[in-house]
Formats: sequence, structure tokens, C-alpha cells
Amino acid sequence: MLKKILIGIGVVFLLFVLWVVYGLFIAEPVSPPATASFNEGGLEITIDYSQPSKKGRLLFGTAESGALQPYGKYWRLGANAATDITFNQDVNFGGKSVAAGTYRMYAVPGEESFEVVLNSESGVFFGAAEPDYDLDLVSVYAPIQNSATEIETFIIGFSSIDSGANINFSWDNILFSVPVTTE
Repeated sequence: MLKKILIGIGVVFLLFVLWVVYGLFIAEPVSPPATASFNEGGLEITIDYSQPSKKGRLLFGTAESGALQPYGKYWRLGANAATDITFNQDVNFGGKSVAAGTYRMYAVPGEESFEVVLNSESGVFFGAAEPDYDLDLVSVYAPIQNSATEIETFIIGFSSIDSGANINFSWDNILFSVPVTTE
């Protein structure tokens, strides 16, 4: 009898391990990984994130309205793992000095603007967990621009400006940008 119970537990454990391996390494993720890169005038910026889709959901709003990302709450700027940003040189991020390196980047949505934060904790696999806020380095506010065009899949991109780039965040009918310039 004990042998049958142990075999049953072993089979359940093996199925669990196979399910985890399939989910992590074989199955196509619902929110695929993406990389946004900028390389101009000696400035290199790379952002690694995942691209969730709207799928008919209310994305930004109050918690009472059932918004996916309620106002005033942590958002990893994507899905799956935390979003990482890398600068090859010292920069001004939204007008604030940041040393070259890799940082965790997240946002806090608001009705009029998004607070975009750089945190020294990078390489976090499970990005749904909130960061250690004591490790926040820089916080800037990016005003919301409404778009007439609805963006189904979250996109981070770049547009060139003098001495750097705007990092552009687009999803649903919301657009916001943070300027990054060389020091």
C-alpha cells in the first residue's frame, strides 16, 4: 500500500515538473518578450520587456472600475519579468542624472501622468512582485497624451531628439514619453 502511495506521489510530482518546464521553456508566452533599442550619437539604450495585449480589458482607471492597472499602483511596464533598461553612458533621465548601467524600470499610472521610476534592483524574473522601494534612484512624471488610435499590444519605442531620445510608451489610447539625453 505504501509503495502505491509513493508511486502516485512520484507521478504527480513528475507531471508537475513537466508542466513547469513546458510553461517556462516550450510554450509560446501570452505576452511575448521584446527588446527596444536606441543607438545614435554614441548613446545606446536597451529596454527588455514583455508585450501584453489589451484583449478588450479596461487597462487604466480606478480599482473600483476593474482596471487592469489601477491608478496609484505599481506596474512593471509590461508583463512577465520586470522591465530592465540599460544605458551605456551617464544620462539625464527626464532631467535627472543617472549613471551608466542596468536598472529596473516601472511606472505608477495616474489620471494625468505616469510616474516612471528607475530602481537599482535589475534582472528580476517575476516582475509582478513589487520592487524594494528603498532602491528607487530616480522618479519622473510623464504627462499622458491621448491617442485617437487604439494600440492593442503594449509598445516601448524611441524617437530621436537633440542629444538623445524620447522613450515612448504606448498602449490602448494612452501615450507618454520620458526624454533621455547625454550629460
